[in-house]
Amino acid sequence: MTFSEQFLAEAVEIIRRVDVASVEAVAQLLAACRAGGGRLFILGVGGSAANASHAVNDFRKICGLEAYAPTDNVSELTARTNDEGWAGVFEGWLRVSRLRSSDALLILSVGGGNLEKQVSPNLVAAVQYAKTVGARVAGIVGRDGGYTAQAADACILVPVVNPQHVTPHTEAFQAVLWHLLVTHPSLKAAETKWESVR
Repeated sequence: MTFSEQFLAEAVEIIRRVDVASVEAVAQLLAACRAGGGRLFILGVGGSAANASHAVNDFRKICGLEAYAPTDNVSELTARTNDEGWAGVFEGWLRVSRLRSSDALLILSVGGGNLEKQVSPNLVAAVQYAKTVGARVAGIVGRDGGYTAQAADACILVPVVNPQHVTPHTEAFQAVLWHLLVTHPSLKAAETKWESVR
């Protein structure tokens, strides 16, 4: 088996193992957020930050859900990192945005945040802050899901089929899964361009 065949076979196995009930739970959480006039804040670091930016577009344009990615504002992100430290960048951003109980966070992360290992402590702080104001938390995460999986109201875990490919599979499947969500009948509010061209 070539590497390409192996990698794609792993992707097929991930699709087989995704817990559909957790996908439905995230869809319902996001639909409830929109119905309640809430906003969606999508948080990620590294490749997941790029995914967050793309996902914001889709949730806004396809679902009519007011959505934001703090990492899209590089000036504020770097100022907060410089002045206050990396661990608090998302919490500070959410405080200024007046995060409230009608809002939701969607965490995109390979590990979901881990304070003990000091990996993505900013995601942990954001989830903790969201809980204090009663905002709902959803996630699309890999590995064991870390803090996000423990604390989220609904969380999709990208199954690990090869420990050597956790990061590429998780970040790739974040895209597959958020595209599933924005296409979900509970959320989709507008036709996508190529599907509307006859």
